[in-house]
Amino acid sequence: MGDVDQEQPEKNDSADESEDEGEVLEYSPCGRWQKRREEVEQRDVPGIDYAFLAMDTEEGVEVVWNEVQFSENRNLKAQEDKIRQVFDNLIQLDHPNIVKFHKYWTDTKDGKSRVIFITEYMSSGSLSQFMKKTRKNNKTFNLKAWKRWCTQILSALSYLHSCNPPITHGNLACDTIFIQHNGLIKIGSVAPDAMHHVKTYRKDIKNMHCIAPEYADITSADQSDPGAFGPPIDIYSFGICALEIAALGFQGNGGESSVHVTEENIKRTLESLENPLQRDFISQCIIKDPADRPNARELLFHAILFEVHSLKLLAAHTFVKSLSILPENLTDEAFIKRIDPNTVFAEIWCKEPVQWKRSQVPNLELEKFLEDVRNGIYPLTAFTMQDPPTKTRPVTPEVDNPQKSEDQNSLDVENRLVTSSSCNVRKDDSSKYHITLMLKMDDKMNRQLTADFSKDDNADILAQELVHYGFINKSDEELIAKLINDQLMTVLQKTNIPVEGS
Repeated sequence: MGDVDQEQPEKNDSADESEDEGEVLEYSPCGRWQKRREEVEQRDVPGIDYAFLAMDTEEGVEVVWNEVQFSENRNLKAQEDKIRQVFDNLIQLDHPNIVKFHKYWTDTKDGKSRVIFITEYMSSGSLSQFMKKTRKNNKTFNLKAWKRWCTQILSALSYLHSCNPPITHGNLACDTIFIQHNGLIKIGSVAPDAMHHVKTYRKDIKNMHCIAPEYADITSADQSDPGAFGPPIDIYSFGICALEIAALGFQGNGGESSVHVTEENIKRTLESLENPLQRDFISQCIIKDPADRPNARELLFHAILFEVHSLKLLAAHTFVKSLSILPENLTDEAFIKRIDPNTVFAEIWCKEPVQWKRSQVPNLELEKFLEDVRNGIYPLTAFTMQDPPTKTRPVTPEVDNPQKSEDQNSLDVENRLVTSSSCNVRKDDSSKYHITLMLKMDDKMNRQLTADFSKDDNADILAQELVHYGFINKSDEELIAKLINDQLMTVLQKTNIPVEGS
């Protein structure tokens, strides 16, 4: 018992430390994000002074609260327009293989101006950490997994470089690429040039071997050559990362990228690869002249990566884009029908018809594949890539007191827009009709709403109430009202019941 009593204070100390880390130090102006005391790794992004763990109180998930202090020779007011332009573009980025950028704002603390921005929290490790563990037991990396990772990274780069103007990552390395437990790859979305408008800093990047030759000698924002900073430098960095992943490190330095990597190390490592297509692919990426490097889209069609998409993958992409058939959005009746083992998925009409039934499909295997497609592990690269957003997101309203609103009866405003929607109407035994709305918001979150509806109700009024109670944005009111009204007209006309206000 004596031993137990002696250990008890240590447990209390650990509990106290945990409570201290969870302490809320600061709130965002809108009150949605709460900064905690616990610091997180800064992910080797140049220019970021502090990075704290934070809580998104709206979605109930952890995020990263990044802080960048203005340099003494930088004026906030003079740079405000440039900052707004750069960060507004970053907020609109929406790609499954890019770490999400949620919100930013500027303020002054302790007499110092700063920019704060909220990003997605990646609790999983970086590719560098993964390779460090893997190289202990393996000499080379699996080619199939290498192809899948390269495809995801190039898909993200193609998306960034297709923006107008193009967004250059500028710090792509295995330390800034992250892998989740399901194999999903994500790259950090904050470009170092975004920091140039905030502060003057000297780059202290340990991954100098990943920096393109035309950009390697630039050590500060004031010395930068605008012509040297562009998509080709990302292609060079990607090529070095692809080589490091394929060989699980570099020849001649023990596999550690933290040790200085020379051109000789890179050359010897490239020559050690057995697959000639793999060597050619990487060689094209790291050509010295940036004008001769292929772009991300062209690399996706290289022989080492390109594959004709299977019908299964094409069907899966179509399936996951349809809100009405996602498992979480199905009504009880539809869900029961879907899991019926006798449900026919496909049928070939011939002299002897062939049916493909639910019972013939391994349930867990199918659900996992659909989840992987939904998460972005298998992007469609043989077709037109996902276009960068062109519309401006609604601005989150600012309040003076983030902890408590002055009007306790005031309602939240939905700032997200609806990107796709569907409506289902069914009638019960009485005269009531039940409406189920499935909405996909522009941050890829799904929202399901249900309501009772009688013949005396009005679709326009119902849409107004959805806006009033913060379920949809005001700009989506007319769209949702029309969706509800059209569906009701279809259902009610079958029973010869007129729809009020239609």
